[in-house]
Amino acid sequence: MKAVLLLLASLLAMVCLAVSAQAAPGAPGAREFPPGLQIPEAARTGPDFDVDRATQAYLDLLTPAQRAQSDAYFEGGYWLQLWGFLYGLAVCAVLLLSGLSRRMRDLSERLVRRVYLQNAIYAALWLLAGFVLSLPLSIYSDFFREHQYGLATQGFGDWFTDQAKGLAIGLVVMPWLIALLYRAIGRVGARWWLWGTAGAFAFFVLSAMLAPVYLALLFNDYKPLREGPVRSAVLSLARANQIPTDNVVEFDASRQTTRISANVAGFAGTTRVALNDNLLDKTSLPEIKAVMGHEMGHYVLNHSLRLIIYLTLVIGVGLWFTQRVFDALLARWGTRLGLRDRADAAALPLAWAVLTLFFFLVTPLTNSISRQAEAEADMFGLDAAREPYGFAMAAMRLSTYRKIHPGPLEEIVFYDHPSGYARVHGSMVWLKENQALVQAALAADAAR
Repeated sequence: MKAVLLLLASLLAMVCLAVSAQAAPGAPGAREFPPGLQIPEAARTGPDFDVDRATQAYLDLLTPAQRAQSDAYFEGGYWLQLWGFLYGLAVCAVLLLSGLSRRMRDLSERLVRRVYLQNAIYAALWLLAGFVLSLPLSIYSDFFREHQYGLATQGFGDWFTDQAKGLAIGLVVMPWLIALLYRAIGRVGARWWLWGTAGAFAFFVLSAMLAPVYLALLFNDYKPLREGPVRSAVLSLARANQIPTDNVVEFDASRQTTRISANVAGFAGTTRVALNDNLLDKTSLPEIKAVMGHEMGHYVLNHSLRLIIYLTLVIGVGLWFTQRVFDALLARWGTRLGLRDRADAAALPLAWAVLTLFFFLVTPLTNSISRQAEAEADMFGLDAAREPYGFAMAAMRLSTYRKIHPGPLEEIVFYDHPSGYARVHGSMVWLKENQALVQAALAADAAR
C-alpha cells in the first residue's frame, strides 16, 4: 500500500510539472531548420565531387547548439529505456506484493461464474491499474520531456485525452485476447506459448489492415491531400511503383508534434498513402518526394508482412522464454504471492515482468531488424524518387532530435533507423554514381 501511495504522489507531482510545461513549452524554431531545400556548396555535382566532403558539409548544417540539443535528447532516451524497464518491473511488483492483483482476480470471480469472462474482467482491471500506475513516467517521458525539447504541441488536456483513447482501445480489444490466451493455457498447458505465437501473428495482420483505416481516425483528422504539385508527384510515384491506391491523404499531426512523418500503410484493399501536415508545410518538394519514395519502398518490398513475420518469431521465442522462467518463479514464489498456477490470471503481472525482461534484453535484435528494413527502404527511395538532396535534407531535419553520428555499437543497440550520418552518406554515394541524371533534373527544374 505504501508503494501505491508513493506512486500516486509521484503522479500528482508529474501532473503539476505537466501543467507548468504548458505555460513554457520548448521553442521548436530554435531547433528546426527553416523550410526549403539546402544544398551545401561542397555537395554540388562536378568532376571533383567527394562523398565524404559532401556528407560532412550536410552534417555541418547543424549548429553546435542544435547538435548538442539533439545528442542530449537522444542519449537521454537511452537512460529512459532503462528507467522505463525498471519502472515497469516496479509496477508489476506493486501489483503482486500489495495483493492488488489477487484482489482483482477475486473480484472478477465474484462478478461472474464463467472462467473466460473472469479472465477478461481481470485483464481489463489489469490494464486500468497498469495505466494509472505507469502514468507518472508517461507524463514525464511523453509530455513534459517532449515539450522541454520543443517536440510537442499539445496541452496537457488534449494529450491526456489521446492517452485515454489509447486506453479505451486497449480495453475493447485486449481483455478478450488475454482471456483467449488463458483458455489456451488451461487446455494445452506448457505448450500455450505456441498458441500465443499464432495469436500474435493473427493480431498483427488484422492490426496492419484495420489500424490505418479506422483507429488512426480517432487521433487525427484525415482528408484528401491538397491539390497541387505535391499531390501530382506523390500519385506519380505511386503509379510508377505499382502501388494500388489513389487514396492519398494528409493529417493534422501538428496538433500533437513538430516532427515530420509519412507512411504507406495497410494491405488487402486498405492501402493508404498519408503525409502529415508538418512534412507538407516545413519541407520542400524534393524532400517530400524523397520521403515518399522511402515510404513506398516499405510497401513494394513487403516490409509490413516481413516485419510481422520477424516480430512474431521473436515473440514466439519470448513467450517460450516466459513459459520456462515463469513456471520456475511460480514454483518458488507462487504460494507466498497467493498465486495458484500458470492458469491463474492473478499471476499475469509476473508473466508480464518476465516477458518485459526478454524484450529489454533483445532490444539490439529488434532494433537491427527494423534498421535493416529502413536501410532497404532508403535505397529504394533514392532509386524511385531520384532526390538525393531531398533525402539528405530530410535526414538532417530528423537529426535535430536524433543523434546524427553514433558509434557502431551505439547504432546497433539503440537505433531502429539508420543514423543521420548513414543516410546522408548513402545519399551522397547515390549522387556520385548518378551525377548526370541529377544535373539533368536540376536543369529541367530551372527551365520551368
